[in-house]
Amino acid sequence: MFDLKNKTALVTGGASGIGAAIAETLAQAGASVWIVDRNEAEGNAVARRIGAKFVSLDVANSDDCERAALTVGTLDILANVAGIGHVGTLLATRAEDLDRLYAVNVRGVFNCCKAFVPGMFERKSGSVINIASIAGIVAVRERLAYTTTKFAVVGLTKALALDHSHTGVRFNCICPGRVETPFVRKRINEYPDPEAAYREMASTQLNGRMAKPEEIAAAALYLAADESAMVTGSALMIDGGWSAGK
Repeated sequence: MFDLKNKTALVTGGASGIGAAIAETLAQAGASVWIVDRNEAEGNAVARRIGAKFVSLDVANSDDCERAALTVGTLDILANVAGIGHVGTLLATRAEDLDRLYAVNVRGVFNCCKAFVPGMFERKSGSVINIASIAGIVAVRERLAYTTTKFAVVGLTKALALDHSHTGVRFNCICPGRVETPFVRKRINEYPDPEAAYREMASTQLNGRMAKPEEIAAAALYLAADESAMVTGSALMIDGGWSAGK
């Protein structure tokens, strides 16, 4: 069991799905956890359930992030999980759609790093974990804007690791395949045949199933812990073999 006692973590997008699972896993490992999300009701509910603190902010707003940094103080662990998606090819994607995804998926990671990482530099210690996607490693059909932004997150993570390798702060990203979050499960249940819909969505993954949020959280725990001290600049794929033949 990885021990995060006496460490402070902040998880963006922590009100649901992968973010909530990561927040809970880090808290169970002993970390003092801050949850960040735009959804105050769900964010506060998760915070109460796991014994964390909640801050409402929009990661796309740099001023929000700077204010949160003043409230939270120095971190040991920053998990940038907040993200949004869009379904569409070039013809079904507007410039506004790309801008909307870029603002959250890319600039949101950048904003949080700008706000919180300098404090890690001062302490010469810290772990930054960015949630990218398998769509940041291989292109995904009808996900033009999403794929574009997730490739950017992988590149941003590697650039940060390269530029700041001497600081004691590590930068890594996790690239999940399809994950059975509450949002995805809700979508599946809207189909006439939910079981068939699940099988189709999971078919890209060689093991024939989606990941659970807790499985992504387990990887985040490893990257947050001192046991991963030699890991930086990595893109860890948790995709059920999706990318194996690419």
